[in-house]
Amino acid sequence: MKLLQSDASPFVRKVRVTLHETGQQDDVEMVKVTTTALNPDPRVLAANPTGRIPALERNDGPTLYDSRVICRFLDDRAGANLYPASRLWDVLTLEATGDGIMDSTVAMSYEMRLRPQEKQFEDWIEAQWAKADRTMGALEAMWMGVLSGPVTMGHISVGCALAYIDFRHGDRDWRAGHATLAKWFEGFAARPSMVATAPQG
Repeated sequence: MKLLQSDASPFVRKVRVTLHETGQQDDVEMVKVTTTALNPDPRVLAANPTGRIPALERNDGPTLYDSRVICRFLDDRAGANLYPASRLWDVLTLEATGDGIMDSTVAMSYEMRLRPQEKQFEDWIEAQWAKADRTMGALEAMWMGVLSGPVTMGHISVGCALAYIDFRHGDRDWRAGHATLAKWFEGFAARPSMVATAPQG
C-alpha cells in the first residue's frame, strides 16, 4: 500500500500515528506530495477527487481517502481495537472533536500561507481560532476522563490536533487556560508513535 501524504498535515499524521500504534508502519510506503487547493497534485486528484490528503492506495481495492476512513480501515486490518465497540460513540465523537480543531487550524494556515498578506482576512482567522479554543475548553470540561483512559482513535486525533497548533501556530499560547489538557498532551506527545511522526521543518 502507498500513502499519499505530506508530513505537515495533521490529518496525515493521524494515519501515520495509527500505523505505528497498530504495528503496520512497514506495510505502507510513504509517498510525499505537494498539493494545495490552488495547485493540486495530479496524483492526488486521481486518488481523491477533492484533491485532499491523506489517500491510501491499495493493491486489492479502490483508494481510500479521508483520515477517518483510512484509520478505521487500518484499525480493522490490525484488529487493534482503537474503536472499541463498548465505547464506540464516545470514541467517534472525540475523534470528530480533534478533527474539528484540525479543520479550523488548517484553515488558518491556508489563509495565512496562501493569501498575500494584504488580502488576509484577520477577523476570519480569529473566528477559526475561537472555534479551536472553544473546543479545547470543551475537551477540558467534558472529555478528560475519556482521555485519561486506554488509547483510542479519539486520543490520536486530539493529540495530532494539539501538536499541529504547536507546529503551525506556535505563537498561540493554547496551554494558557487549558492546564489539564496541556498536562495530558505532554504525556501523549511522548509516545513513540508521536515522536516518530513529528513533522520536520
